[in-house]
Amino acid sequence: MIRFQYIIKRPVSIVSMIMLLWVFFTGCHENKRVDLDSPDKGTIHISVDESFQPVIDSEIMVYEALHPGTKIIADYKPEAECFKDLIKDSTKMIIVTRGLTPQEEQYYKDSISVSPTWAKIAYDAIAVVVNINSPDSIFHKGELKSILDGSAASNKVAVFDGLKETSTIRYVVDSVLRGKPIDQTRVFAEKNSEAVINYVANHENSIGFVGVSWIGNPEDTTQMSFLTRVRIASVECNCSENALVKPYQANIALGRYPWTRSLFYIIKEQYNGLASGFAHFMQFEKGQLIFRRAYLWPARMNFSIRSATTN
Repeated sequence: MIRFQYIIKRPVSIVSMIMLLWVFFTGCHENKRVDLDSPDKGTIHISVDESFQPVIDSEIMVYEALHPGTKIIADYKPEAECFKDLIKDSTKMIIVTRGLTPQEEQYYKDSISVSPTWAKIAYDAIAVVVNINSPDSIFHKGELKSILDGSAASNKVAVFDGLKETSTIRYVVDSVLRGKPIDQTRVFAEKNSEAVINYVANHENSIGFVGVSWIGNPEDTTQMSFLTRVRIASVECNCSENALVKPYQANIALGRYPWTRSLFYIIKEQYNGLASGFAHFMQFEKGQLIFRRAYLWPARMNFSIRSATTN
């Protein structure tokens, strides 16, 4: 009887040990720490509105120099494509000209189970550029509007970085034309901002619309080469006096230049990762100084504006 009990219990003990070992190794595997990126290490992909490629390239270059273990791969594309990328697992951050609407916030929360966060980091302007030989480099707001909607008796053509899904087109339709459609017989699309500048440089009757970070920095040798072939036009001031202004920093900061817009980051991290580290960098001193050096107006730091005269 005793021997019979021993024989019965022995296989039960072996089965129990196998089950315990399986639980142990499975638990170890499940509890193994995931190798997450951090502000000091790792690689991430971000999607950026193409209008801001020069300044965001500078932000990334400085951040990676300060954090040698990091790699930020920026994909530059139309703004609408950036918002579509926000739902992809491969994209941790987008940099665009607006935040999320409540409906969009709920959509992303439902789709990816994360509530994205965002903040304003700079102010930008849409610069109007003309051919270096063009006799016209001064425009009133109504004149530009009539060229864009086709009501002007003019041979001028407007050139944009695409005719749909770009932040520049969205701004013009929403804020300049007030919802009225553009005249596509007078408006042409190029593949990006640099192509817009090149088109204007080769066509005297054209007017180009690009983000000021592509054309406004006199310390950038590439942009200086652009300004040997095109000119930045003056536009009717958004002010009480009868003045014409260019998209200089002071005019952006004081709201004198009529076509200004904001720059935002939107991230979807649930932890303090590389996207969060880069977002914080752009919000604080070093990142804000890069925006200032690129002749955008920083949104997170206070800078003084002083009157000056030249002899």
